[in-house]
Amino acid sequence: MKLVIAAIKPFKLEEVREALTSIGVRGMMVTEIKGFGSQSGHTEIYRGAEYAVNFVPKVKLEIVVPTSMVDQVVDTISTTAKTDKIGDGKIFVLDVASAVRVRTGETNEDAI
Repeated sequence: MKLVIAAIKPFKLEEVREALTSIGVRGMMVTEIKGFGSQSGHTEIYRGAEYAVNFVPKVKLEIVVPTSMVDQVVDTISTTAKTDKIGDGKIFVLDVASAVRVRTGETNEDAI
C-alpha cells in the first residue's frame, strides 16, 4: 500500500475528487493548508496598500491506495490539477506499513 500526498490549488479540489472517484478511489482525507514553494509567496494590493503573502493557500489530499493503483492516481491528480501556472502543487508517495479499519478490524488492503 502507498500513501499519496498531494498539495493542490483549492479551486481544483472538486475536479480532482471527481476524477479520482471515477478511477476507483474510495476515500481520501482533505486538509486546508498554507505553504510556499519556489515562488516564495507573492505580493497583493489591498485597499491601496501592498503587502506580502508569504504563505499561499492550498489543499492537501491524503489517499491510501494499493501499490498497483499508485501510478494511475498520481497521473490523474497531475493532469486534473494542472493549470500550467506556478504553484500547481506537489505530489509525494510514501510506503504504508499497515492500515486498520476501526469499525470492522479489517487490516491492510482490506481496510482501504
